[in-house]
Amino acid sequence: MEIISESSATALINASIEKIDLTEWLFSLKSHEYQACSPSHIAAGRSVSVNGKRMSINVEQVADTLLIQNYIEEIGEKDYCKVNSISDSFSPLGRTKLGIVWELKVKKITENSCEFTNVVTILTTDEFSSLLKKAGVTDLNTVKSLMGQNVSMHNKEETPLFAKDIESKALLEIWK
Repeated sequence: MEIISESSATALINASIEKIDLTEWLFSLKSHEYQACSPSHIAAGRSVSVNGKRMSINVEQVADTLLIQNYIEEIGEKDYCKVNSISDSFSPLGRTKLGIVWELKVKKITENSCEFTNVVTILTTDEFSSLLKKAGVTDLNTVKSLMGQNVSMHNKEETPLFAKDIESKALLEIWK
């Protein structure tokens, strides 16, 4: 798998790092809460993978691509959560699969504030490469540039709203 796009965005959380649990936030996120973090967010849910790991299921539209993401927990700590998905992707070129790695991080700034970082990495799959070949797309750099712009714009939109949702839950101390 080759990296097609990587985007990182940050936002401030006005809460103590001790009150934050990113992994619990992600795996307890309700659909309406996910939708409130971007007009591109369609639905969210949770499940368990075949091997018993927690899953976050998200549906969103980034530019002209509908994504159905089945994120499986890889690392689940209070200050760092990493999940991976082989996601269904529906674009004008057709249906395919994309690899997506989603990382959530929080770093203490002061006793009552943290920096939240949202990192999204998109990876090629054999299916994606085949779709591009069938469509006559030979310049992966153009695909990388366009996808990079779209993912970056979406990440910059959702990150501060994710941070606000995390902050409000941390201040309510729901992860005691």
